[in-house]
Parts: sequence; structure tokens; C-alpha cells
Amino acid sequence: MLSALHLRDFVIVRELDLDFANGLTVLTGETGAGKSIIIDALGLLLGERADAGVVRHGCERAELSAEFATSNLPQVAAWLSEQGFSDEGDQLLIRRIIDASGKSRSFINGSPATLNQLKAVGEWLVDIHGQHAHQSLLRHDAQRELVDAYAGATNLARDVAKRYQHWHSLANELQSAEQNADRFEAERERLQWQIDEIGGLAIAADEWPELQAEHKRLHHAASLIEGVQSGLDALSDGDDNCQSWLATVAHRLSQLAQYDPAINETLELLAGAEAQLSESVSSLRHYADKLELDPDRLADVEARMDALYRTGRKYRVDPSMLVEQLAEWQARLAELGGEEGLDALRKQVVDAEAAFRQQAETLSKKRAKAAKTLSKLVTEQMQTLALSGSRCEVVLIEQTQPAAFGLEQIELQTANHPASPLRPMAKVASGGELSRISLALQVVTSQVANVPTLIFDEVDVGIGGRVAEIVGRLLSELGASRQVLCITHLPQVAACGAQHLQVAKAQAKDGVHSSIAQLSHEQRIEEIARMLGGLEITDTTRQHAAEMLA
Repeated sequence: MLSALHLRDFVIVRELDLDFANGLTVLTGETGAGKSIIIDALGLLLGERADAGVVRHGCERAELSAEFATSNLPQVAAWLSEQGFSDEGDQLLIRRIIDASGKSRSFINGSPATLNQLKAVGEWLVDIHGQHAHQSLLRHDAQRELVDAYAGATNLARDVAKRYQHWHSLANELQSAEQNADRFEAERERLQWQIDEIGGLAIAADEWPELQAEHKRLHHAASLIEGVQSGLDALSDGDDNCQSWLATVAHRLSQLAQYDPAINETLELLAGAEAQLSESVSSLRHYADKLELDPDRLADVEARMDALYRTGRKYRVDPSMLVEQLAEWQARLAELGGEEGLDALRKQVVDAEAAFRQQAETLSKKRAKAAKTLSKLVTEQMQTLALSGSRCEVVLIEQTQPAAFGLEQIELQTANHPASPLRPMAKVASGGELSRISLALQVVTSQVANVPTLIFDEVDVGIGGRVAEIVGRLLSELGASRQVLCITHLPQVAACGAQHLQVAKAQAKDGVHSSIAQLSHEQRIEEIARMLGGLEITDTTRQHAAEMLA
């Protein structure tokens, strides 16, 4: 959910800090006061393009930031990790700076981000429902996702898409193979021959570096033996060795220590040196015991290295990479049908298509069942929202060819009159109707939809009285499970809010400023009374406002 919003020098806002609560938050104010500023700011923070016009007049830049609580959105944490952004626990901070030339910089959790990345994460955070053609309800993919979520088939839809991609990848491979059968067969035979050659060497993992180390040791065995023995002579075996000298010095100093205890510190250091020297001699003897001249083993190692080197040179691969190269060839041969060739590849395509269609048909059944129920419930809800006689249906349009989303396209269709034919929602509904249909859909699907914050921009256009009360009640019900922000002109809707923000505009020396303040209970009575009675607010109007809040 949206936790906080900070704006500086944005449009007509000098500086604004807002904290948001759960439930329904209503925004009210005089016409032209700037109630849409929050929506405009969130739109920019979630990837909309900006221009210099959003920077307050006379300022160098506008700064916007929003903080979201994401504890119930594991997909956001996964996306942040995938995109390389830092994970700030259950908080997500989006920031955007727009300068007076129109250029902008964006940040997610302090790291630079692109507009596409803002849009991607924004789809999980906020859904804006207003009188705008670009809102999600008009997109086929959003309609499909809504129905799939209502049907409890979101994961199934993802699986169908994966199976479709796998099927088409194999089908494209088969088509290419059939069109170039000779080349395909030649490649398969070449791969098999290369695999047999390298496989016949039975190369072990890390064998090449181990052979190199062993060869170096065997090749220089004589020098190693001579050097190690010379070291042992100097340290312990020779007539004039280090251990003897060290023991002699230590013995002499121990006798002198009885005259001056200060020498004991040196004796302790010498004792440590004696211990380390003894360990060094022991380690060197152990190493010497394993050293031997072995020309036969040296010849075997050199022959093995020569075989690996020649094979690597033949295929232009470092000998240390032959194992990895073998795995790549084996994977490629499997893609080409293995030893069976085109026949095996054809079978893979048939099996992949069958697996896709099986899952897609299961998805279609779930969609059909959900579409029937959803159409009925949304149509019933619409009757209470000044859309009497209108109806909404979730229509499944069978595709001539399967697609990644399944066997059918999903389209929300509406009719304004019982006798009118159903037509795509975008072509029938006006802005106000679209907002109310959105509200009906969101109320019905609120228990399964994933976006935690919903914003409704003047869903009360063209309604009043009893219907306005119903809209307020529906928004309040929706706020029980989601965070809802609603810009409204109707007191009936404003009275239903758990949090009430008032937008005001004032003239200052440096221009017009817009401000937003959270209202207390008494202030809400005054604001709702203003919405009820206009400029003149009477005691009767205040009493009516208080009764509405109660």
C-alpha cells in the first residue's frame, strides 16, 4: 500500500508531505484547487512521461517520492532481486527528479531506474481508475488477468504461456530442420561424431589443471629432491644445522636468565621459533618421502596432456573447457532429436502441443465458469450505480490460432440498454460510466485482485442522492480489504472516508500554491457542510453534515 508521498516544487505545490492510512481516503476541495495533483504525481512516479510543465514556475526542478509497504507483495521482492535493486525489507521507495528542461532521473530504493522499470513495478502497486482512456480496464491483457485472478487461474495461465513458448520454440526448430534437411542432418552427424570423439577421452572434471600440476612436479622431480634434501641438511641433518645452533643459543640464554629475568621474554620467543622450526622440518621430511623420480608416470602424463591439447586445438577450445564443450554439444544434439533425428523432433513438437492444449483447455473451462459468475455479479452491482438497465458480460472469443494466453481472447462488453447489443467496453462506456463499471468490478473481485492500492478519480460524475450514498458505501466496503483513494465532489461519498484530505489553493507573492491537509472530525463537518450548502453554511447544514458522518 501507499504509505507516504512527498512533493516539492511540483505544478502549484511548493512542498507537501502526506502519510496515508488503510481503508478509504477521500480527497475534496473546490474545483481547480488541484485535487488531481496526487494522481498526476503517482502517474509520474510509476513511469508516465514528464515534461517541463510539471516544474513549479521559477524553480529549477520538481522532486517527487513515494513510499510503499510491500510486506504482502512477494512478487515485488522477487522482481527487485531480479533487476538488481537493493531490498529494503518491507518498504519500497520510488523517487523522481524532473528539471526545468523536462529531463528526469528516476530511482528505486536509491538506485537509478528506467521508466520501463517504474512501470513494471507500478503494476503491482497502484491501479488508477478514472476518466482516462489509458486506464487498465480498457486493456485486453488487464481484462484477461482480472478474469484469471477471479477464476483462481493465474498460475495456470502462466503455465499455459510457458508451454506455448516451449511448443513454438520446438516447432520453429522443426520447420528450420525440415527446410534445411541436408544441413540439419549434417549438423546432427557432426555433433554426434564430435561427442563420440571427446566422450571417448573420458575427461574428468578438473583433470587438465591437475595434470598440469602433476607434470610440473614430475618434470622437476630431480631438482625438488635435491632442493628438499639441501633444506633438511641446513635445518636439521647437517653438522652445522639451524636446530643445533638454536638449541645452543637457547641453552646459553637460559643460564644467563638467572642473572636478569628480562631475558625470559627472548627465551619465550626462541621457544616458539624452535617449535615452528621443528614443524617445518617434519613437514619437509613428509614431503621428501613422497618425492621420487618416475619417468614412466611422467611419460603417461605427457601423453595424456598431448591428447587433450591436440583435441582442444582441433576444436579451438582450451583443454580445460573440453568438458563444458561436450555438455553444450550434447544439449544441442538433444534439441535436434538426438540420435533419432527429425522423427524424434517431430514427436517432441506433437507432445509439446498436446501438453499445451491440455492445460489451455483446463484454463478455458475455468475462465468460462468465472466469466458467467462475474458477468452476473457485476451486472447486479451496476444497477445500483445509476446504470439501471445496463449490463456487463465477460465474453470469451475463440482464437483461430492458439496464443500464449490460451485458446480464447477475453473481452469485457457492455450494453447501456436491455435491447442494445453488447459492444466492447471502450467503445460504449463514457468516462463516468467507465469509472462506475470499474468500481463494480473492483468490489466484486476485491478478494482476488492483487494490486493493494486503488485510486478512483471522480467516480461520482453524473450521479447524486441515493446512488451517491451507494457509491460511498461500496468504496468503504472495498477499503476493508484494499487501500482506496477517491477524489470526489459528493458529500455522500466524502462522509464514508476513514481519512479525509482537503485540497486548497491560495494566492502568494510568488504565485498560486496548492496545499493538502488531513481534516479532524470538526473540520470534516465544515468541509462536508460546504459541499452540501455551497458558500453559505448554516447550522442546519452543519447538523446535516454531522449526521452524515455519524
